[in-house]
Amino acid sequence: IPELDYGEHLYGERTLRSVTNLTHRDAEEFLRLAAEIPVRTTVKEFALEDANRALADMKQSRIEAAAVLVP
Repeated sequence: IPELDYGEHLYGERTLRSVTNLTHRDAEEFLRLAAEIPVRTTVKEFALEDANRALADMKQSRIEAAAVLVP
């Protein structure tokens, strides 16, 4: 039986990848610049029991924020 990529075929989930190819100095300079601009983040909180709704909202691009599950 061949291996199946369940995330792609069953759930249509997206993959988040992080690349850390910066130096400590790069990070310090970025944070200093981010404070000057200023960079603002948007967070949408979901109760833990609403995790399925959070996933659906993200899949359908109904939120433009970082989704956070709160127990």
